[in-house]
Amino acid sequence: MKRLLKGGRVVDPANGIDGAYDVLIDGDRIARVEKNLPTPDGEVQVIDVPKGFVVVPGLVDMHVHLREPGQEHKETIATGTRSAVAGGFTAVACMPNTSPINDNAGITEFILKKAADAGLARVYPIGAVSRGSNGEFLADIAELHAAGCAAISDDGRPVATALLMRRALEYASMFDMPVIDHCEDPSLKADGVAHEGFHASALGLPGLPGAAETVMVQRDVTLAGLTKGRVHIAHMSTRGSLRAVQDGKAQGFNVTCEVAPHHFTLTDASLEKPLQFDTNCKMNPPLREQADVDAMLRGIVDGSVDAIATDHAPHHADEKAVEFDRAPFGIVGLETCVPIVFEKLVHPGHITLARAVELLSVNPARILRRPGGSLAAGAVADITVLAPEASTTIVASRLASKSKNTPFGGWTFRGVAAATIVGGRTVFTNPDAPGAAVFA
Repeated sequence: MKRLLKGGRVVDPANGIDGAYDVLIDGDRIARVEKNLPTPDGEVQVIDVPKGFVVVPGLVDMHVHLREPGQEHKETIATGTRSAVAGGFTAVACMPNTSPINDNAGITEFILKKAADAGLARVYPIGAVSRGSNGEFLADIAELHAAGCAAISDDGRPVATALLMRRALEYASMFDMPVIDHCEDPSLKADGVAHEGFHASALGLPGLPGAAETVMVQRDVTLAGLTKGRVHIAHMSTRGSLRAVQDGKAQGFNVTCEVAPHHFTLTDASLEKPLQFDTNCKMNPPLREQADVDAMLRGIVDGSVDAIATDHAPHHADEKAVEFDRAPFGIVGLETCVPIVFEKLVHPGHITLARAVELLSVNPARILRRPGGSLAAGAVADITVLAPEASTTIVASRLASKSKNTPFGGWTFRGVAAATIVGGRTVFTNPDAPGAAVFA
């Protein structure tokens, strides 16, 4: 079955395309992207792209938590990938902090089978750096790579020692895999639950200083230089971390980084307004002060930041409905990411739509060495259709994710994912984007 998307604006930075083009899909592959394509012979579904819609390579979220196996009360691979496609993501990379930890081929293969059964977004498992993510002995990275892992990480826990990080970088470099690190010095973090600053002090909450992140980023950047391995800094949130990444890149080290939407949108003032002690504002890294938020924005604008990733971290409502210091860290983010990027970055003119596609598609696919990020002929037909002018109001109870822990409930944004196409097949159309039903 062929599908011809006609008349839309196509933004494909990997191939230097930004303008009115037609996209021909043949089965699960892109066949041609050209101006004024004729309708080919045979059975063809012709879709006239609604005015104002934008066709881009499928979005890739390189940092999510799907919780399965072991924590299905929070999320399953089926509900997580349903949330992903509802947010415009054709692929997600899932962290290994499941139960049991994804530190062996059996767990990786289980995740891939569950993803295939769901038939929605592609899932790229990330394996553990250490056995059980305990920070003592390296996991069998060769086995994890052979089973299908795209990267390794002890996310949720920093790689425990500099020596273990060095060995992980050396081992992973044999397979051209990045080591993704949750950078945080546990001795500095201590029992901190919110950014160390005025607002945590005012509420009597133990502080988590930005330095706890920065010193670990500096360690990892230094080790990337030593080993020539690839290190990726997860959910970067401090200006000191940004400086360390910029310094590493200036020296030619294999360093990349990501920023989550909440870290360039919200500050630690959210701990007090509009609702004090709102556990939906508790995440790790925590919401930082304005100077850090401004630094994340600068890094996105000047190219220092490689990717925007959601750190989608679902938790059951009962787990969040406790005292702030007892609640788990994390918020859901797959379905709010695109609206936030439009509202906070694209519409104000901080970045172009092409730059947004680089951050959300091209670069994540490149870092993970996975298909995507391109609409070139022969590429997988993973496509996201964006509606930059469509308005949406976030209603937590209507999120496709099994969990509803978002600080953005009630917020209205301009710009949404209108449709999500995976392997040439439409897996989501957005009722908030008038006209999106033509892609069904």
